[in-house]
Amino acid sequence: MMHRYIALSLLLLAGAMFSALAAPPPKPPQASANTPTPTAPNLHPKEPTPLSPGELQASIDRGVAFLVKNQNKDGSWGSAGKTKQLNIIADVGSQHAFRVAVTALCVSALIETGPNSTEAKQALDRGTAFLYEELPKVRRDNEMLIYNIWTHGYGIQALVHLYGRLPKDDKEGRRKIEDLIRGQYDRLTRYESAEGGWGYYDFDAGSQRPAASSTSFMNAAVLEAFYEAKQIGVAPPEKLVKRSVAITRQQRLPDFSYLYGTYLWQRPAVGINRPGGSLGRSQACNLALRLWGDKTVTDQVLKTWLDRLITRNGWLDMGRKRPIPHESFFMVAGYFYYFGHYYASMCIEQLKHEDRPFYQDHLGNILLAVQEKDGSWWDYPLYNYGQYWGTPMAIMSLERCRK
Repeated sequence: MMHRYIALSLLLLAGAMFSALAAPPPKPPQASANTPTPTAPNLHPKEPTPLSPGELQASIDRGVAFLVKNQNKDGSWGSAGKTKQLNIIADVGSQHAFRVAVTALCVSALIETGPNSTEAKQALDRGTAFLYEELPKVRRDNEMLIYNIWTHGYGIQALVHLYGRLPKDDKEGRRKIEDLIRGQYDRLTRYESAEGGWGYYDFDAGSQRPAASSTSFMNAAVLEAFYEAKQIGVAPPEKLVKRSVAITRQQRLPDFSYLYGTYLWQRPAVGINRPGGSLGRSQACNLALRLWGDKTVTDQVLKTWLDRLITRNGWLDMGRKRPIPHESFFMVAGYFYYFGHYYASMCIEQLKHEDRPFYQDHLGNILLAVQEKDGSWWDYPLYNYGQYWGTPMAIMSLERCRK
């Protein structure tokens, strides 16, 4: 998923770029309450080419067919098979977390699309069985590697989707899912950063509670999952929500760009924190804070960042498929591409109905243009997992482009 530091051989290449950013800063001050609404009238896109329901459906069907064809025998998706010589640090526990996380995303995507074929229903059943069995087993790999946070967040989302498929009188099935969600809350409580929120590396490893730097986009993904779970009556721990919201607000700049992590709060003008570098994060962060009651995230804020995503999509696209994280302009990493578009599609859902078609057509055109010949989508070669987060995220984004 989202990775900043890489295997030792890769660190030799990237070390110069990150050396100035590595020193842990002191705790950041509280963000100002006076957060202005950004305006960028010169970035408003032209009218999009309308997409027909048939075009959307054909693209989604190809994506679903790819997932069905490439599911593992045990019901999961993805594997530790290397897709390039240089890769991020990930031991056995991390590989397990990655596989469960992408399986959760694939399960969510299959549920959102229907599923409308016997093969897709069978794939969903196998994926569900794997998720029920393996999700409770996910832990952090070691004191430094905490990739499992992604698994807990997307696992909660998948469980909420599964909950919605059960008949209302299936009390036992619903209770099972509720217990599984609460188990993920327990993990997220254990692995919460000491400053609030979550990071995925703890370079000061040594304490039971991670001293990881909170990352804005990871916080956003977890907060969005928390909100979905709350809607089915399984409320997350209030303290976790409050601390994560607070630290994410601290990472917000006046133009609604978001710091990559709190460790960069003293360097707000570095490329990765500027609007071009935040292009794949701002949608998720704006959405999460809005869902949890932040009134400063207005419709105009959402539109402004949707406009930026569309008109400056090239900043994200130039990072897509690059094998080294953050090697592109504004230090954009490839893994932000489908992440950014996925949460942008959720931001569109927050707008008034009459404002949605403009952005739905733009987003749909972007995603249809980058679909692979085999029906998949991918943006970053992380072992053999990239297609199995890119494809479900693109599918769910296109589902939200239906008018």
